[in-house]
Amino acid sequence: MVKNRQLARSISLEGWKEFRTLCEAKSQKFHRDFRVISRWEATSQICSKCGYKWGKLDLKIRSVKCLNCGTQQERDENAAKNINKKSG
Repeated sequence: MVKNRQLARSISLEGWKEFRTLCEAKSQKFHRDFRVISRWEATSQICSKCGYKWGKLDLKIRSVKCLNCGTQQERDENAAKNINKKSG
């Protein structure tokens, strides 16, 4: 059904909506925080320590050294810290 050009977008959006609903329900069941931020936030492009924006990185780059403060950070951990800052 996703190959159908007229239905593909609505099917995909509905799938993500259902996934988010399931995640919210599961987090409530287990008393966990469920946070949502804008999909356009550049969480992996900003240093979580000093806020310096280094811009887009290729996905194969997993570790980044900040040009401003010199801290070495893993890409996913840095993004998680930025998400906590934005939603907390």
